[in-house]
Amino acid sequence: MSKNYNLLIVDDEEYLRTILEGELGEAEEFNVDTAADGGQAINKIQAKVYDVVLLDIKMPRVSGIEVLQFVQEYSPTTQVIILTNYADVKTAIQTIKLGAYDFIAKPYDIDELLNTIHRAIERKQLYIDNKLMKSELSRKTGSNELIGQSPRFLKLIESATRFADSDSFVLIQGASGSGKELIANLVHRRSPRNNRPFVAVNCASIPDSLLESELFGHEKGAFTNAYTTKQGLVEVANGGTLFLDEVGDISPSIQPKLLRFLETGEFRRVGGTNLLAVDVRVVCATNKDLREEVKNGRFREDLLYRLNVVTLQVPPLSERKDDIPILADYFLKRKSKLKTPKKLSGSALDLLMSHDWPGNIRELEHVLEGAVLLSAGEEIEPSDLSMYFHRSDEIAIKVDSETGVDASGHPLSLEELEKVHIERVLKENNYSRNKTADVLGISKKTLYLKIKRYGMKVED
Repeated sequence: MSKNYNLLIVDDEEYLRTILEGELGEAEEFNVDTAADGGQAINKIQAKVYDVVLLDIKMPRVSGIEVLQFVQEYSPTTQVIILTNYADVKTAIQTIKLGAYDFIAKPYDIDELLNTIHRAIERKQLYIDNKLMKSELSRKTGSNELIGQSPRFLKLIESATRFADSDSFVLIQGASGSGKELIANLVHRRSPRNNRPFVAVNCASIPDSLLESELFGHEKGAFTNAYTTKQGLVEVANGGTLFLDEVGDISPSIQPKLLRFLETGEFRRVGGTNLLAVDVRVVCATNKDLREEVKNGRFREDLLYRLNVVTLQVPPLSERKDDIPILADYFLKRKSKLKTPKKLSGSALDLLMSHDWPGNIRELEHVLEGAVLLSAGEEIEPSDLSMYFHRSDEIAIKVDSETGVDASGHPLSLEELEKVHIERVLKENNYSRNKTADVLGISKKTLYLKIKRYGMKVED
């Protein structure tokens, strides 16, 4: 087993530090550091992300209580286990109220200590998982499984699995909705880091002014409303995998900082002076041609070389249509609330197979979700799908531009009207996002989110 977890022993008694370091160092899962006093401990915590701190409560100058309070503010995911000769209930209650995970009295039993450390690590992981789950639920509702049997799909899975064993950077290329994040997650799950966090960041959906803070964190008072110190997502991902989705949308001002982090594994929080080090594997994804972005001066060439160690190309659904039947069956089972899921009629499947799917798998999922709700019988017929399909690349609902009604005379919702309007402006501006955003009076990032939300086809 590789050494996955960082431990810091803080005790002013050299003999106890040495004994603990030796006993815990024998466990192959731990990287063990030591500090002789609270001041040293704070310096080390500022320079490295620890999973667990074993902390003596009674020390000269900077006490264990002060170190505990610092950890709570500076590195809140780090778990603290108190070691002390003063095993009184009052001290125990005080430290646990301040955020310590547990309290062990000296002389300690090594098996008890190891069990406590393992439980503390589990608690940290639960904390991180809960934090990630809350952020994921706010942005992601799609399938989390890789489904397919076409030769191109199986070759992609084989390549992703083969690359998973190394720590090399991986760049995943593919259109929006094609399943790039699922491939990134597969790389993580098949890697030696699979028991550590998988942290996904959509770089296009976070404003430039906030992205640096989201990635690298910030110190208290670094900017307006920075009332507390915040850990960045690179710290949350420590030991695991950091997935940077739509990396091609990172602004030129942040690209040098990302490059430095990729080269050294070190970073500074916004407003901070201390260098922090983490151990993460970075996987990136983009729907852009990054070489073209380099030519146009929007992406650093040295950053591209750093990211482009291993490349995985995710095919669009239009190039893996053999997978449509199995994908459709999966989504129908997933979306149906009946004991016996609805099926596609032969003619309905033919209609799905004939569509170009500019929104890829995400579009297929949404179409079938709507069809499940609309269909009255046990089988989904072409009539249940007709409202979603259109000839060529025209918009799905025929609209009267003056009255805002569909072909049946029914008024369109605001969302439908917005989609129609954005589609029209995109087409009038040759699908230039910059020009379209200017005409619509919105930011490029807002336009990107709306394009992704409505599953529009955009020719970059």
